[in-house]
Amino acid sequence: MVQLRRLMLRAPQLTHLGTGSFSASENVDQEPDYSFAFAACRSLVCLSGFREIWSDYLPAIYPVCANLTSLNFSYADVNAEQLKSVICHCHKLQILWVLDSIRDEGLQAVAATCKDLRELRVFPVDAREETEGPVSEVGFEAISQGCRKLESILFFCQTMTNAAVVAMSKNCPDLVVFRLCIIGVYRPDAVTQEPMDEGFGAIVMNCKKLTRLAVSGLLTDRAFEYIGRYGKLVRTLSVAFAGDTDTGLKYVLEGCPNLQKLEIRDSPFGDGALRSGLHHYYNMRFLWMSSCKLTRQACQEVAQALPHMVLEVINNDGDAVDDVEILYMYRSLDGPRDDTPENVTILQ
Repeated sequence: MVQLRRLMLRAPQLTHLGTGSFSASENVDQEPDYSFAFAACRSLVCLSGFREIWSDYLPAIYPVCANLTSLNFSYADVNAEQLKSVICHCHKLQILWVLDSIRDEGLQAVAATCKDLRELRVFPVDAREETEGPVSEVGFEAISQGCRKLESILFFCQTMTNAAVVAMSKNCPDLVVFRLCIIGVYRPDAVTQEPMDEGFGAIVMNCKKLTRLAVSGLLTDRAFEYIGRYGKLVRTLSVAFAGDTDTGLKYVLEGCPNLQKLEIRDSPFGDGALRSGLHHYYNMRFLWMSSCKLTRQACQEVAQALPHMVLEVINNDGDAVDDVEILYMYRSLDGPRDDTPENVTILQ
């Protein structure tokens, strides 16, 4: 902290500052006034870092909060009260990254103050599969109601409802990026126990500018039908612990003409889903499928049908002969690489 203060006093024109450790300095008899150093940096608009943050030092940043447009607390395990003490000064904030330790109460404070917020990312402190996590549909819906200029959201949670996602789609129609990561395997609507189809369907229907989408939770083919029908601008799609049958992925590959990046993890899609995209793969940058239901034979057939694509099969289990742990298919102007490790096979 002493070094940070010295830096700031020497460079008062700083606009972006990553603070690193934000805790007590060693061998200091009397702590200097850190607030004075921050007050001297009147041009500061972006703060990040905050590793090992001590709550006693948080008031030091109050003098610059009024001008901040970007605040990154994604390494700082701050609680709701600590965040509220800072966020109440941040009326110009447009970008906020936080950990879910701020809980729904912290998100509600953000919604009440940050009316110009454009981007929000909420990361998990602990990604364990619990029934209830520190953030939920309560904080999520509060953000949608208070931050109606939102364009990008990444939200990790354990529970979610269709109603909250529908509210987000209606309150924040300018969303370009929507990534909802429900931690756990095939989690349904936390209230109705229904699939999350209608929520994600509302996102692609109501958010006309959407180009990046990440889906998770209990989803049937209906959700992917919505994506294929309405997600005409979607360029990047990520699927994790979601999906029903091969038909679902077929809807996407046949209905999303601008799709360039497709990443699928731990989902039940198999050979039929893979074959359904033969007409579109040359238009894509890459396809990644891991822990799905692919066979080497189907991957080989795709490789033969698309000689200008590179298909890498990655199997960490040496005994797996036909099953495919990971398929990575991509375009390459230079052809296949020649530095593959033993567990990677390039199909010709």
